[in-house]
Amino acid sequence: MKSTGILLYPLFSEYELTVALSILKQGNHPITTIGITSGPIQGESDLICIPDRTIYNTDISTLDSILFPGCMDITTLYGNNDLIEFIRKCTSSKELIVAAISSSPYLLAKAGVLKNRKFTIGMEYEQRKITGIFDEENYCSELVVQDRY
Repeated sequence: MKSTGILLYPLFSEYELTVALSILKQGNHPITTIGITSGPIQGESDLICIPDRTIYNTDISTLDSILFPGCMDITTLYGNNDLIEFIRKCTSSKELIVAAISSSPYLLAKAGVLKNRKFTIGMEYEQRKITGIFDEENYCSELVVQDRY
């Protein structure tokens, strides 16, 4: 059975994952935690997690979906090109469902995934404008936005 990948990076928002993880567990759906490193990763509430895999050794064909939590300070990930390449690899798969919470759609935009797609994000207009990577005509203010699939 394929699993849901949960991406972990420093200062990830644990609370944004708890309900999703609970629902997956109740449904007996396996999860695979994927870190940007193989070592312990500390979330914004100081919860320390050891990932099952890394962005370097994850076989995305073993995943049916991937979930990107938000981050207390998404700017800490701005220069992580390896992470952006991993996201491009994930989103090139037509079978993989991609979900992004709060500030993590920034990572999708940085990877070029949000071109011609509706999105929402936990960033104010001024913050989005500063990054220079968002197509504002596709921004939706709804709490949940689904585009394709």
